[in-house]
Amino acid sequence: MSYVIKIDAGKCTGDGACKDTCPVDVYEIQSGKAVPVNLGECLGCESCVEACEVNAISISEG
Repeated sequence: MSYVIKIDAGKCTGDGACKDTCPVDVYEIQSGKAVPVNLGECLGCESCVEACEVNAISISEG
């Protein structure tokens, strides 16, 4: 199963909560924003969605 991760850059504060909570290291913080760099590793667990206090992340099946 593959997943599509969308990040609303306008909302993202770059606090790294998504990066810190992701069990498979999908994210990096680049230029102060979260960027999914290992999309193929995403488990679809949505731990990053729950950790994001500004609701900047959405995950869907792709």
